[in-house]
Amino acid sequence: MLAERDRKLTSLPRPASSRALLWGGATASSQYEGAFAAGGKGLDTQDVRPYLPRTSDATTATRLLTRSAVERAKTDTRGAYPFRTASDGYHHLEEDIALLQELGIDIYRFSISWARLFPMGDEPEPNPEGLAYYDRVFSAVRKAGTKVFLTLTHYALPLHLVEAYGGWTNRALIDLYARFARVVFERWGDAIDYYLPFNEINAGYFSPWNGVGLIKPEDGEYNQSDVFQSLHHQFVASARVIQMQREIAPACQSGCMVADFCYYPHTCSPEDNLKTVREEQVNQWLAVDVLARGYYPGYVDRFFAEHGIRIELGEDDLELLARYTCDFASISYYQSSVCSTSETAEHTAGNLVCTVKNPYLQATEWGWQIDPVGLRTALNKLYDRVRKPIFISENGMGARDVLERDGGGKPVVHDPYRVDYLARHFEQIDEAVADGVDVIGYIMWGVIDIVSAGSCEMEKRYGVVYVDADNHGNGSFERIKKDSFAWYRDFIRARHEGTTR
Repeated sequence: MLAERDRKLTSLPRPASSRALLWGGATASSQYEGAFAAGGKGLDTQDVRPYLPRTSDATTATRLLTRSAVERAKTDTRGAYPFRTASDGYHHLEEDIALLQELGIDIYRFSISWARLFPMGDEPEPNPEGLAYYDRVFSAVRKAGTKVFLTLTHYALPLHLVEAYGGWTNRALIDLYARFARVVFERWGDAIDYYLPFNEINAGYFSPWNGVGLIKPEDGEYNQSDVFQSLHHQFVASARVIQMQREIAPACQSGCMVADFCYYPHTCSPEDNLKTVREEQVNQWLAVDVLARGYYPGYVDRFFAEHGIRIELGEDDLELLARYTCDFASISYYQSSVCSTSETAEHTAGNLVCTVKNPYLQATEWGWQIDPVGLRTALNKLYDRVRKPIFISENGMGARDVLERDGGGKPVVHDPYRVDYLARHFEQIDEAVADGVDVIGYIMWGVIDIVSAGSCEMEKRYGVVYVDADNHGNGSFERIKKDSFAWYRDFIRARHEGTTR
C-alpha cells in the first residue's frame, strides 16, 4: 500500500523548469558611464553624492543628502564626486562591449540615464544626443550577440525633479516617468529581452535619496509617510509601464526587483523569530507582494498604524496594480542578515542596512557577510512566495583589488577570493534549481569595475575587468582583465557545452 502511494507521489506533475540558465554581467548608468556633462546630460541625484573617506558614518552621509549638501555639490569644483567620472564607460563603450563578448556572457544588464534622455526630467521631448548615445549602446550589445536586460531607472533621478517636484512624493512623476519609458520602448523595445522598471525598489525605504529622491531634513529623520507615499507612486508607475510595454513591445519580459537580505533569527527564541518575520515582511516582501502578486498585503495595515503612516491612493491605483503584475521576480543578493531583539548584539555593515553579526560567517573588508547557502535559501523563499520565474539580477563581491605587474611588466590583478566567492554561489544556484526553483539566470554585478552605489567609492571593486581609476576620478581608465575574467569565461563556456566545473 505504501509503495503504491509513493509511486503516485513521484508521478505528480511539478512546475520545474528545464531552461538553460543565462549567465551575465551588469553595470548601471550612473556608476559606469561618467561623462556627466557630455551630450547634453543633466545633473542627477548621483552626480551630487560626494566621496567621503571611509568611517563608520561616511556611507550614510553620502547616501542621505540634505538640501545644503545638494546646494554645496552643485557649485563645488574641488571635492570628489566619483559618479561624475565613474568608469568613463561613455568613452569606452565599444571596447567594453568587446570585452563582454570575449567573456561570453549570454545577457548584459545595463540602465538608461533618465537625465541623459531628459536632462531636467520634465521636457516634452527627449535629448537627441542622449538618443544617439543609447542607439550606439543597443546596437553594440546586439551585434555582440548578447541579450539585453534593461533597468529603466537605477537610483539616478534628474536632480530637477527632486528640487522642483519633491522627488517621488509628487504623483506628477508617474506621468513624467511614463513619458520617459514610452520613448525607451518605442525606440528600443524590439531590442529588449527583459527589463526592470526600478532597481531594488525597496531601497526607497532604506535609502530614500537613492531610491525615491527624498532630501533628508537638516535635523531629524525622514517623514515615513513621505517615504511610503513615494514607494506607492513607484508601484503605480511600474504597473503603468508594464501596461504600456505590453502594448508597444509585447515580446519584452517585465520584472520586479528587491534587495534580498535573507533574514535569520539570532536565536530560537519566539521573539527573535517573530521579529525576523516582521522584518522580512516590510523590508523585503512588501514590494514583491504588490508588484508580483498585485495587492497590498494585510501586514501593511498594522505596520502603517503602528508608525503613524498615511498614504493617498488614486482612484484606480489598486485595480492597476492587480491587473499589471510583473512576469518575473528578481533579487540582488550579497549577504544574509540576522534579526535580534537584543540591544547589545554586535552589528556589522551590509547592503543598504546594518545587521547583527553572524558568528558562522566570514565577511568582506566592508563587513558584508559571505553566505552562499543564503542565496539558495533566498531563491527558495522568493519562488515559494510568487511562483514566477526568478532572476538573480545582482550578486558579487566588493573587494580592494591590487593592480600589479608580472615579470614582463604586464598589468595583472590576482583575485582568487572573487573566484572562490563566485564558485560557491554558483553551486548554490544549481542546488536551488534542483530544489525546483525556476531560475532564469544569474547576473554578476559590476562585471566591469564601477563606482560603488553604497559607499560612493571606486576602490570597492566587483568586476572581472579592472578599471584604472581611483576614488577621486583620477587614472588612465585602462581596462585590465583580472584572473576572474578567465575563470568566469571558462565557466560560461563549460555551461554552454553542457558540462559543469
